[in-house]
Amino acid sequence: MKQTQLLKGVLDGCVLALISGHELYGYELIQALRATGFDSIVGGTLYPLLAKLEKNGDLVSRMRASPDGPDRKYYRLTPQGRQTLAAFDAQWHQLTNQVATILERVTKDD
Repeated sequence: MKQTQLLKGVLDGCVLALISGHELYGYELIQALRATGFDSIVGGTLYPLLAKLEKNGDLVSRMRASPDGPDRKYYRLTPQGRQTLAAFDAQWHQLTNQVATILERVTKDD
């Protein structure tokens, strides 16, 4: 299974987690994801996701002037987005524990 298939299921939560600390604009998010090893993330993947999260009420955005060029669209979590992130965190920990349990059993059987 390719990492991209796994990433599709968790990218929303990763983006919400990165934005939870402070407002970020799209390119900053791409750089933050790449800094953690998600090298395949491109704008064509991220920007539709941001639009979906904003439409769903998890994010809000505002335009801010940039010292380096055109205005930038900054995103921040809404209260609903914080709830969505908390739910993702709980589900993620449950899933990783379940997968770890299975993998440990398989390793012991070998």
